[in-house]
Amino acid sequence: MPNDLLPSPCRTLGALLPGILLCSGVSGVALALQSLEVRVFGQAWLEALVLAILIGVALRSVWAPGQRWKAGTDFSAKTLLEVAVLLLGASIDPETILAAGPGLVAGIAGVVALALAVSYGIGRLLGLPPRMAVLVACGNSICGNSAIAATAPVIGAHGDDVAAAIAFTAVLGVLVVLGLPLLVPLLGLTPMQYGVFAGLTVYAVPQILAATAPVGALSVQVGTLVKLLRVLMLGPVVVALALMAKPEGSAPEHGKTRVPLRRLVPWFILGFLALAGLRAAGLIPEAALTASQTAAGILTVLSMAALGLGVDMRMLSRAGLRVTAAVVLSLAALGAIGLGLIRLLGIM
Repeated sequence: MPNDLLPSPCRTLGALLPGILLCSGVSGVALALQSLEVRVFGQAWLEALVLAILIGVALRSVWAPGQRWKAGTDFSAKTLLEVAVLLLGASIDPETILAAGPGLVAGIAGVVALALAVSYGIGRLLGLPPRMAVLVACGNSICGNSAIAATAPVIGAHGDDVAAAIAFTAVLGVLVVLGLPLLVPLLGLTPMQYGVFAGLTVYAVPQILAATAPVGALSVQVGTLVKLLRVLMLGPVVVALALMAKPEGSAPEHGKTRVPLRRLVPWFILGFLALAGLRAAGLIPEAALTASQTAAGILTVLSMAALGLGVDMRMLSRAGLRVTAAVVLSLAALGAIGLGLIRLLGIM
């Protein structure tokens, strides 16, 4: 039967399958290498999550997957990883979260506000146009590409500025995921402290899984919650920018300043919070908890493979020197502010 005569679900599955299978192959190699590490060294120095990213990046550097693979790899990198984050809500231990203290929520809001101001100032000092500086500040301080996409129509950002900001954060986000666990021994961070630190610095919600899993389950739980609270700051920030935005000449490029609610509060965050609430109420059976954790782990490795396959290291050169410097310095400032919050709250 010709492809265009197949039912819509079949056509969709047919489009997704090649890319999903490619990501599954990369994930399989990553899991095999992790198993080999355990046999040879007694432990996995590089976990499957990290290996999947590295293998994907290495493969992408010698071979660019064509359109046949794109739908499946995009689906794996985004939708499957969002499902993994949603499932992680069932594993959140309310006692662990309460141990962080009520000051953490206020501290996260303060970190985002201060980071926005510092990042914007760095961008302007480096000569970035005001709107570009806002995009970099929101991307760094809140949630990477999602914040850039939500902010752009509100401030009337130009397409070139949006593309440059997103291109750099796509690459730097992966480097942050790979590099952050190395700071644990250098900074002497406990699993709880590292979870807070990672949650305050990692760009995207799904990437927090890869950044914290090598350190431990406690870091995953705390890091995910901190990151989600940080993402929820996007709504107030976008509203504030909409109130402060002043049109320059013609109407904004995107033709509107309203941002859909789904961009401010993504569906998987709502699902995560719902499962976390059910867990706190004791309504999730232990068997279901184990199953959700296993599924989340498998989906995360698969998604990290897709993430690696989507990274083109040449995008760094396209972003421009000033944008590169602004993003790197802003990220360093955010990390310093995050460490300051950890010390201030006395998180152990």
